[in-house]
Amino acid sequence: MSDTKVPEGNKIVFELKSGKVVIELRPDLAPLAVERLKKLASEGFYDGVKFHRVIEGFMAQSGDPTGTGTGGSSYPDLKAEFTDMAKFERGTVGMARTMAPHSANSQFFIMFDASPHLNGQYTIVGKVIEGMEHVDQIKRGSGAGGVVKDPDTIVKAYVEA
Repeated sequence: MSDTKVPEGNKIVFELKSGKVVIELRPDLAPLAVERLKKLASEGFYDGVKFHRVIEGFMAQSGDPTGTGTGGSSYPDLKAEFTDMAKFERGTVGMARTMAPHSANSQFFIMFDASPHLNGQYTIVGKVIEGMEHVDQIKRGSGAGGVVKDPDTIVKAYVEA
């Protein structure tokens, strides 16, 4: 349990098969991306969505309803919200995107370890404050792309008051 007080409505919970992962959202860093995650979670968008790309020592990616890594929501892509005020370290949650900076939509990733090369290149939307042990149990993919056969899913996602 985290000792820090998170402002009301700035926690998102992902229930995984092994337990709950609680993420403190950072609207001070990425207001557009935070609003998008909250909206999609409240609409049930993430329920049953796969962790389609999981790379040992790097990150676990989800948020694509097609499970292919190419899907997104029906909402328009987001403007990049890059910052130097936070770093990609263990537990950081970032918005996935294509090579185009302003292409984040619904996909996100959770860091297993620090990856300084991502700093200032991807939008940071929050940080795991409870349940990182459950993130560590997500089934890993294989090969350079980390594609997962029979991947784990987000059982349910919701915004915690």
